[in-house]
Amino acid sequence: MSKAKLSLSVIMPALNEEKNITEAIHSTLGAMDLYGIPGEIIVVNDGSTDGTTALVAQCMAQDGRVRTLRHETPQGIGASFWDGVDHSDNDVVVMLPGDNENIPEEIFRYYDLLEHVDMVIPFLFNREKRSIFRNAVSYAYRFIINTSFFVNLNYTNGTVMYRRSLLQEMPTHSAGFFFQTEILITAIKKGYLFAEVPYRISTRGGGKSTAVKFPSFVNVVKGYLALMREVWMGKRPELSKNYSTDSVTCQRRRQ
Repeated sequence: MSKAKLSLSVIMPALNEEKNITEAIHSTLGAMDLYGIPGEIIVVNDGSTDGTTALVAQCMAQDGRVRTLRHETPQGIGASFWDGVDHSDNDVVVMLPGDNENIPEEIFRYYDLLEHVDMVIPFLFNREKRSIFRNAVSYAYRFIINTSFFVNLNYTNGTVMYRRSLLQEMPTHSAGFFFQTEILITAIKKGYLFAEVPYRISTRGGGKSTAVKFPSFVNVVKGYLALMREVWMGKRPELSKNYSTDSVTCQRRRQ
């Protein structure tokens, strides 16, 4: 008898994504069907003022696996993620933003690794899909994080799949773009197992990313300084210990 797959909650933050949200939902449902993954999509409407709300309602009427949470005003991508986690009862949680930039099949192909690890951390191998500026920012960010916390991660802001039980033990919840890095560093320092895997992205159909805008940058800096205090200044001494953390890097040949 084959073992039942772990159940999944896809958290899909969406702020004014009327050009992308329908395709993002449909492609995610299709990928879940392709890999036989039971679960749901929780669209977190982060204060959208365009047609996002109506389009999500249409998707909900078409497929019972789609439900929604709504913020009256924008709360941030981290707040949207944690709101979705709080409303999930499934085994695994992953964030796939409503901008449709991510390809669900690219991360779900590694779903079964979660039988052996607590996190599956993807890293980009088709960086040409992003601008030179954004790649440079990403490189600098990765260098700072790795040297500051003595880790060696290839990427920290992708579509990470987590065991939900891990997330329930996180002591702090960043509301901005730093939330993912905060989770990864905290979990690694605590000794959770993880696998790094390559994946590719597509180009968003419409709208502009807010990942490298000044307010996002300010929030990231605040989150970084707060985590530095927790790890290295005695706020949470258990995180400054030298854990022997096992990791797995899965490599795939470019096609």
